[in-house]
Amino acid sequence: MYNVAQVIDEKCVAKKGCRLCIMYCPEANCLDLNVTKMVAEVIINRCKGCELCVIVCDAAKHQAITMQAVSSDGSLMKSKGESAALGQAYQG
Repeated sequence: MYNVAQVIDEKCVAKKGCRLCIMYCPEANCLDLNVTKMVAEVIINRCKGCELCVIVCDAAKHQAITMQAVSSDGSLMKSKGESAALGQAYQG
């Protein structure tokens, strides 16, 4: 089990110009702008669970991103798993 970022559409203010999570995400093509809904969108199979997007979003006082656990079969779970340790998300 590991964590991935999930955007809460109702709280995301990307339509107002905030795209901090997209800019600060260290993983290429992990966070993108959904131009239909005008909110940030996480590509779950690319997310490493580093939580940098959560920190940036919380610092901007939006709190629109949470972490959610993913089971070994790739389905989202209701509980939150363990956070990745520093550097652990990118160990290969």
